[in-house]
Amino acid sequence: MLMRQPLDVVIVGAGVVGAACAYYASRSGLSVAVVDRGSVAGGTTGAGEGNLLVSDKVPGPELELALLSASLWCRLSEELPPDIEYELKGGLVVAASEESLTVLSATAAGQRGAGIEACHVTSDRLRDVEPHLAPDLAGGCHYPQDAQVQPAVAASELLHAAGRAGARLCPGQEVIGILKDREGAVLGVRTARDELRAPVVVNAAGAWGGEVAKLAGVDVPVLPRRGFVLVTEPLPRLIRHKVYAAEYVSDVSSGSAALQTSPVIEGTPSGPVLIGASRERVGFDRTLSVPVVARLAAQAVGLFPVLTDVRVLRAYHGFRPYLIDHLPAIGPDPRVPGLFHACGHEGAGVGLAPATGLLIADAIRGRQPVLDLGPFAPDRFDTTCHVT
Repeated sequence: MLMRQPLDVVIVGAGVVGAACAYYASRSGLSVAVVDRGSVAGGTTGAGEGNLLVSDKVPGPELELALLSASLWCRLSEELPPDIEYELKGGLVVAASEESLTVLSATAAGQRGAGIEACHVTSDRLRDVEPHLAPDLAGGCHYPQDAQVQPAVAASELLHAAGRAGARLCPGQEVIGILKDREGAVLGVRTARDELRAPVVVNAAGAWGGEVAKLAGVDVPVLPRRGFVLVTEPLPRLIRHKVYAAEYVSDVSSGSAALQTSPVIEGTPSGPVLIGASRERVGFDRTLSVPVVARLAAQAVGLFPVLTDVRVLRAYHGFRPYLIDHLPAIGPDPRVPGLFHACGHEGAGVGLAPATGLLIADAIRGRQPVLDLGPFAPDRFDTTCHVT
């Protein structure tokens, strides 16, 4: 069945990035449809922790994107219903050794020069910030700009708001083809049931963004990077901030395919404590890894001994959409007129979603973007497109 009502944009992916693209595009006056093979937030977004972090980013394009998104999330927290659970809780990065603290302090100094609030916390003051921390840590850094949302609800509410502006949601429809005209420009998408016609298609398919790009005949080499999260029984609010080990920053920026774990612990408004984070490139293998889960639990207890006898109710996993230079692909693809990409955000998709959506909407409209899209160019990995 051909969707006959005219569309300006088809967005592939109903995770938080696709939802943000729909939100800003529809509010700018564009007619939008969002299509996903599953449900809203049924992929990486639904398996995330909802981190809105600046603390784990070094000066450069991603940090600029994160700072823009932080301001947009603050605005969205006033526009969207409170059930998105936006919380400006702040982050606390802790170092177990003097060597680790030296690296953390140097990182924080660079971040301060780029507009991040980063406050050194001495060893004897750490438990003033987090009373249940282990007593033998070397020091840390407090980042008051770090925040949190409930990711699946945030994606849903962004889509509801887009719907009120006229956007249409088409769940349960897998895109099996990108329609093009004789000159190779986009005409829309084909699913098993429909054709959705539009001169612009946005690839916001997360960890599956590389597969959607292939349907258009281009390469955006997104790879899945698996991670596990543990969920404890409901507890009193023992942990005030998002707390993680200094080594987490180097794990995020690593290109290794091997397993990496570094403790990331936070409380939630509903009571359970969330424990991460692991990273490994194992394709889309959904096998529960007991050794990884056990390692995460042990590392969490190492930072917060109070969790020793707490029950873990469940563990879940997701696939971060990884690109080798750790920057997302955002903007128009010069290889296929009308094709835009908004994928490859790795573990920062929730935090970077509003800025990505705004930049995509402006690019579709032909407006001057508020940030330089050059570092996020979708064709930057295609050596055939560059002459040296």
